[in-house]
Amino acid sequence: MQQEINQQRIQNMYQMLLEMAAGNFTNRIQRTGQDDELEALVMLINMVAEEMKESVFHSGFVNPHYTHTHLVQITFVLDADFVIRDYISTVPKVLGFSPDALHNKPFSSILSQQSLPIWNRVAAALLQDTTYNNTEQLIYISQEQLLVPCFCTISRLIHDTSILVSAVITVIADPIAAETLVSADDPELHGGLSSYSDVQLMQHVYDYILMHLDSPLPSMKELSRIFGTNDNKLKSGFKHLFKTSIYQFYATERLKRAHLLIQQTPIPLKSIAFMAGFPIYPNFSRAFKKRFGYTPMDIKRRL
Repeated sequence: MQQEINQQRIQNMYQMLLEMAAGNFTNRIQRTGQDDELEALVMLINMVAEEMKESVFHSGFVNPHYTHTHLVQITFVLDADFVIRDYISTVPKVLGFSPDALHNKPFSSILSQQSLPIWNRVAAALLQDTTYNNTEQLIYISQEQLLVPCFCTISRLIHDTSILVSAVITVIADPIAAETLVSADDPELHGGLSSYSDVQLMQHVYDYILMHLDSPLPSMKELSRIFGTNDNKLKSGFKHLFKTSIYQFYATERLKRAHLLIQQTPIPLKSIAFMAGFPIYPNFSRAFKKRFGYTPMDIKRRL
């Protein structure tokens, strides 16, 4: 029995390391309270994830092959007995469950051990106060047994006995669909790509742009000279692989980084706009709103 438990603990650590390798430093591994070497490793991994989240994100760095989808909402509807009666479509995606897996389950069943005392206190207050509305930090447990901490707004509906538990978190999404990936076994390579080495070349251009977002984008002739190719192959090959032009990719990634800096740092907005290549702030604000659907001023900043 203990061997099976230890195997599960090792699997949780393995899953956590994969998440961190993908650039996701949000999750945590649930502590067991045991005093052994595995528990020491769990503590170490959680500490590394916390440090990476605070330092790497604070500096504006993200995994170049992943993108942060900001402000993803997860909302549960509980009945008077604190049983999950409904939830929005993002809940199973964020927590890794099948669409119907959480229906009619006690809300406490998806909370970590350290969150249960907090939830018991909240539940007692909800029974006594029909106008209860408060924010608490709760930690959910995903299908992979990883911890997902977030601040939750918990409130009663005015004309119903139902209870809403809602939170906004940041998730990681892979921007490149599986069917667009290219391998050396592909029988045909289009878009001006005559060999797999051409595909690797485009990946090097992709990485180069991400590494030089602080600098103006070189001209196509200059990029072609740097990578030893010609303008047409560079433009057509990049667009074929990544479904966007080189300039559009560069501009979009600078706006994504600006979004992260606005959310995670106290750097003035005008300075962030200048770092993103916009000397005139209104131009930055318009481009930002066109990309994300809201202005830089609409983001709640980390103070």
